[in-house]
Amino acid sequence: MTAMAIFRSRTWLSRSFSSLSSHPLRVCVVGSGPAGMYTAEKMLKAHQGAEVDIIDRLPTPFGLVRSGVAPDHPETKIVTNQFSRVAQNDRCSFFGNVTLGSSISLSELRNLYDVVVLAYGAESDRALGIPGEDLSGIYSAREFVWWYNGHPDCRNLSPDLKNTDTAVILGQGNVALDVARILLRPTEELATTDIACHALAALEQSSIRKVYLVGRRGPAQAACTAKELREILGTKKVQIHIKEEDLHKSPEDEEELKNSRIRKRVYELLSKAATTGPSLPSSGQRELHFVFFRKPDSFSESAEYPGHVSGVHLEKTVLKGVGSGKQIAVGSGQFEDIECGMVLKSVGYKSVPVPSLPFDHKNGVVPNAGGRVMSDTSGDPELIEQGLYVCGWLKRGPTGIIGTNLHCAEETVASISHDLEHGLIASPSTSTKPGREGLLQLLDDRNVRAVPFSGWEKIDCEERKLGSLKGKPRVKLGSWEDLLKVAV
Repeated sequence: MTAMAIFRSRTWLSRSFSSLSSHPLRVCVVGSGPAGMYTAEKMLKAHQGAEVDIIDRLPTPFGLVRSGVAPDHPETKIVTNQFSRVAQNDRCSFFGNVTLGSSISLSELRNLYDVVVLAYGAESDRALGIPGEDLSGIYSAREFVWWYNGHPDCRNLSPDLKNTDTAVILGQGNVALDVARILLRPTEELATTDIACHALAALEQSSIRKVYLVGRRGPAQAACTAKELREILGTKKVQIHIKEEDLHKSPEDEEELKNSRIRKRVYELLSKAATTGPSLPSSGQRELHFVFFRKPDSFSESAEYPGHVSGVHLEKTVLKGVGSGKQIAVGSGQFEDIECGMVLKSVGYKSVPVPSLPFDHKNGVVPNAGGRVMSDTSGDPELIEQGLYVCGWLKRGPTGIIGTNLHCAEETVASISHDLEHGLIASPSTSTKPGREGLLQLLDDRNVRAVPFSGWEKIDCEERKLGSLKGKPRVKLGSWEDLLKVAV
């Protein structure tokens, strides 16, 4: 069935559009993760006549809630119930398998809709730019997370967990801790989660027994939250190694800890773990080493397996004050090595621009003022791109938790409301833009098979059914082919 046929089918006609005015405000949100869903929710609430369409390149909605949240954190995923209610609103539609830039261009979307909000997040990674970074066995944490969460783009990543006993994770934020926990947690505990079946099978055969978490700065500057840290420190059959000398505080450290309750709690947890020290070895024991004051200088190549990583060459760092109580890590000229067969880089996600979108490559964001897209980074109010907005990581950079996107969306929707009220967006009563029907006609002409929310519901039902057979909440369909086949 074509996209236009779907639009005219009973699935769509069963919805009542009587609440819409004859000239609704037509809004398109690109991206169905937390930023996009919160934006849609706030738009529907703020503008009773608005018609909101959400497009996503995946056939499945919810973005990083589905593909980024760790499988052993099911409570975090409950927010999808709220997002589902948004997508099921009579004035809202979801269209998956629609890629901005290839299925449809940004300029075409702007011609179809009164308002376009870009909320497609960050789907690439920061590069370290150091020698050896292209060796096999080195992955981004994003790729690894997508692999164990069943994202179709990383179904075939196949990290080699059998031929090494040591993994190095560069970074000490929450994503780094998630990855370390998945590598070290007993697989019988993971088996009852929605972890991808191919990942569980690989982890069951894993030889990794040591994981090093490497950070440029010290325990007083650790980027993780206390909740995540407490969880990994309490992982069964894992010895925690922290050097007590790394916990010595400078006056500058004291100042930083005084100004941040979260960092103070993290520091206290690390101090307690270091004081307790590793327990006596037991059967199946694994090790987690926190390595502070180190930054990667280069990667070493294996002599036995040419082209594969065999270790990380680290430079010791010292902290240097830069004012306002902040400290940065600078190299000391002293080096050391950690031998390993796998490296995971958790040094930051990176947003990717699309043609005709203004982009600040230095900061990895779209230049904006309160969510209004600007033509450049000068901040000149005359350079606002009318009708084009941004939310989430594209707007502020890859920081914050799921709830951060709620406040971000509120700000962007407030800007839209202000601009509509002050005539900076064409009034719906005078707009001739076709919105949803124009989108579906264009996709139909290009043979793009849009997946409606009812298609996602079929996927959801099938995954839950498969999961019930294995004692799991769901078994994720891990390939594009399987997802699209079920969504029909």
